[in-house]
Amino acid sequence: MAVSGRRQVDLLGSVAAGSAEDFDHCCEPCLTTGQRIEANGFCVTCQEYLCKTCHDVHRKTKVLRNHKILQRYDFDKIQTTRKSKNECTEKCQVHKKEIIKFYCPSHNALGCNVCIALGHRTCKVDYIPEKCVGIADGKEFDDVMQKLGEKLKDASEISKKAKGSRSTINDYNKEIIKAITEFRKEINDCLDLMQKDALNNAEEVKSNTNKIIQHVLDTCENMISGIKCMQSSLHVSKSTHQDGQLYIGMKRAESTLKSDELNDAEQTLIHTNMHYSFQRNSELETLFCKKMVFGEIVDHSRHESTKVTKAVDRLIGKGDINVKTSSDKRECYITGCSVLNTNKLVLADYNNHKVKLISIENRRVQEEKALDSKPWDIAVMSQDRFAVTMPYIKEIVVMTTDDKLSCVRSIKVDRSCNGIDYNHDCFYVACLYPTSVIVLNTQGDILNNIPLNFLLPDYIPCIAVRKDSNLLYISDCGNNSIVSVSLQGEVTATYKHIDVSGPQGVLMLDDGSLLVCCLGNGTIHKVNGDLKQGKIMYKEKAKTILQSIFYSSRYNEFYVGCDNDDNKLKVFDTQ
Repeated sequence: MAVSGRRQVDLLGSVAAGSAEDFDHCCEPCLTTGQRIEANGFCVTCQEYLCKTCHDVHRKTKVLRNHKILQRYDFDKIQTTRKSKNECTEKCQVHKKEIIKFYCPSHNALGCNVCIALGHRTCKVDYIPEKCVGIADGKEFDDVMQKLGEKLKDASEISKKAKGSRSTINDYNKEIIKAITEFRKEINDCLDLMQKDALNNAEEVKSNTNKIIQHVLDTCENMISGIKCMQSSLHVSKSTHQDGQLYIGMKRAESTLKSDELNDAEQTLIHTNMHYSFQRNSELETLFCKKMVFGEIVDHSRHESTKVTKAVDRLIGKGDINVKTSSDKRECYITGCSVLNTNKLVLADYNNHKVKLISIENRRVQEEKALDSKPWDIAVMSQDRFAVTMPYIKEIVVMTTDDKLSCVRSIKVDRSCNGIDYNHDCFYVACLYPTSVIVLNTQGDILNNIPLNFLLPDYIPCIAVRKDSNLLYISDCGNNSIVSVSLQGEVTATYKHIDVSGPQGVLMLDDGSLLVCCLGNGTIHKVNGDLKQGKIMYKEKAKTILQSIFYSSRYNEFYVGCDNDDNKLKVFDTQ
């Protein structure tokens, strides 16, 4: 850059004067510490003026000693060596010898000449030395700084929450260790008690047997003593010629000889079991021989999605979520709906043979997965895993949202599987042909088969399981009622109401009550857990089939899947 003659004279004049109050260039490293010291040199590499002290440091420091430094008398050359403030100096990470000079807005990428030539030839790129003019004083800089400040604040808040979570986790861990220790103590106490009972039983058997043996011994001792006395008495009577007394003694001896007392004692001894052994409890032996775990750490957060934190007195429409995508060939029919703890809804779109993942926050379909058959219902298993029933191919498909929406495995069943719930690591599946509820573990083994003989044929049942797994709630669409059933198939209660028409989706609330949506008249009912009372929470004005219902505790919203022409998932608030 050209420098005017006047400016060069002023510069040289200032240097010549050497006044602490009258010099144009200060040492820039010292300025950072608040010291205003006259410059004694200029580092071309660092592009900084240096005082004598900083100049000497530059010469002595290993990483700086090769820098090119101009002395005070060469300050007139500085204007030609100092780089423009608009000039780029950062090296490209890909092409190490090139300088970053361009920015591609289309790809949000910085690059050098080579980068642009190879990867952004057709892009409209910004030339940074031109684009950056005045940027320090512009609105863009202020906006970036403001957003960085906001991001910093967010990061600090999240960091604070994370530290709080770590403290909470440590507390939970202490509780878990305490619970494990207490459980072990209870097991030890129980085993100690069982051992004590077994030892007492062994002692009792020994004592009772010894009493019998002692009785035999006493009988024998009495018999021996008596016989010896008789023998002695008979000898005395004979030797003293007391024939009368001898006669009496002989008759008594004959009576003793005819007695069965000794035979009875012998038979008692023969029939007394002298051979005892300890036989292990087969259930305990099997239990401890199995490959099993002491217990499991349960993720209670996976149940938070259905936990209603406040009383539900009325449902108020809050808007709809459009669930139709460009690849859908038919109108959407949302037969199943559940909430994942990742702030996402997962839907079963029966008509389009799809599972769809909905972002609750963005109110849109985030991802979808085409299936081999029509899905019906969904049950959440964990934060990112859920099960889908496929009635037409008699299959339960376990899916995950980890990384992307995908199938993990399938479980074949021997009947048409429809409504499904998941509780305590078991699937509860309402089926047709035959009409029943089957209980399966996660490997697909059938643990229980509960007949539902009260249901009319061909009417699809939905199901909700009480938290203790001791009672099932079935929507009896054919009889327009809700029925509670024990694990043995016994009907324990029935709820009927004039406005309950074609009940389908059943949602259990945290207080044990139920929300039931009816496809016959577009109503949603709240029913007590004992099925004795209920009331209408919502009634659809338009003709809409309300099929499935679920709840998000984080957003305090209910979601209802429908079969209508609007392709909408209905959203409700509580009051």
